[in-house]
Amino acid sequence: MALDPYRRLLRIPGVPTLLVVGLLARVPATATGMALTLHVAEVLQLGYAKAGLVTMASTIGMAVGSPLSGRLVDRHGLRPVLAVTTAAQAAFWSCAWALPFPALAAAAALAGLLALPVFSVTRQCLAAMVPAPQRRTGFTIDSMLVELSYMTGPALAVAGLTTLGSTVTMTVIGAGMTVAGLGLLALNPPTRSAAEKEHEARVGRVARREWLTPAFGGLMATVAAATFVLTATELSLVATMTDAGDTTWVGLAVGIWCVYSLVGGFVYGGLSRGFSPFALIAGMGLLTVPVGLVAGDWRLLVLALLPAGLLCAPALSSTVDVVSGRVPAAARGEAMGLHGTALLIGGAASAPIAGAVIDGVGPSWAFAVAGLTGVAIVLTALPLWRRRRPALLDPALAPLNPVRDAPSAPDAPGAPTPPATPAAPGS
Repeated sequence: MALDPYRRLLRIPGVPTLLVVGLLARVPATATGMALTLHVAEVLQLGYAKAGLVTMASTIGMAVGSPLSGRLVDRHGLRPVLAVTTAAQAAFWSCAWALPFPALAAAAALAGLLALPVFSVTRQCLAAMVPAPQRRTGFTIDSMLVELSYMTGPALAVAGLTTLGSTVTMTVIGAGMTVAGLGLLALNPPTRSAAEKEHEARVGRVARREWLTPAFGGLMATVAAATFVLTATELSLVATMTDAGDTTWVGLAVGIWCVYSLVGGFVYGGLSRGFSPFALIAGMGLLTVPVGLVAGDWRLLVLALLPAGLLCAPALSSTVDVVSGRVPAAARGEAMGLHGTALLIGGAASAPIAGAVIDGVGPSWAFAVAGLTGVAIVLTALPLWRRRRPALLDPALAPLNPVRDAPSAPDAPGAPTPPATPAAPGS
């Protein structure tokens, strides 16, 4: 591993600014779930079951809205989508604290549908701004920054709710979301490179059926497997430490686990080549299975999380890298939106399953269930991925062929070409 890949990446004009704006914009976005949960459960005193209904409504809205907003970015550009979603977030968070429960649940679903697409937009714009050989490093840095935002946002939400109250905290979140949207509007990063626009002008748009295939569905299932493992692991860790009377150290344990991911991501981004996301996510699942065997001492438990933790950021960034390389630039926003939906589905499915295992047979078994379920999903999806078509021509990966890509060529719009990147990241 060397630092040169990071130096070269950060010398690309606009990339450091995009990464910083993306990080700052994600902090209020990651605080929303915790703020809604604590507001309903503690401030409104309606309990955590109803709090779960509100967060579920918001999550469903985001799962539907993520690919929709990505498709609109592909068709109409970034600024119109950012303008609408920023206004929607400002409207919701300015009054959410005052809404009765039924109205809050309905408004949370609508706000989720019109969520600010900061996660997918940052990745989409990185793919447009960064040359293909450097994208893996770029997406790895982005994954590490997402980790930092999740370490910061929920903690700030808890601190705000407990010290300032929900009115101030939710208003501040709304202000943060508004500033984030305005910052992205002002920055207006490109969603397609000049070469990609030229290529699209030559050959036209690629039909959705050319990239939205069973193989792509297999990849999305594997993305969901990653967040299934991660969410179940977090719940199992918290439950194990709570049962042992070590609740005071939960925050520190989760923080150390996140540091493992940051270290793994930093190393992975500096490697000369990447690895298949199927291998990384299956490896993360397998390494999670035995963690529950050392549940007696929380320090040993956290140490046992090290091998799987090191694979977190590499596993997630590798999925983004594959999506960016196998989807035409004109559909990249929708594809990144579907990637975000898969992440949400994996986390949402994991919580009740892990909870049932924890309540039924104990948290130690939940680690094994989390890891084995992740591996099972990967093994189920792998045959679909192996039947994939050759990668669509990406002008950032290979030069245009003037004969094949001429507008008069009969097969130009969907002409396949062998991938030009190393086999592992795009396998």
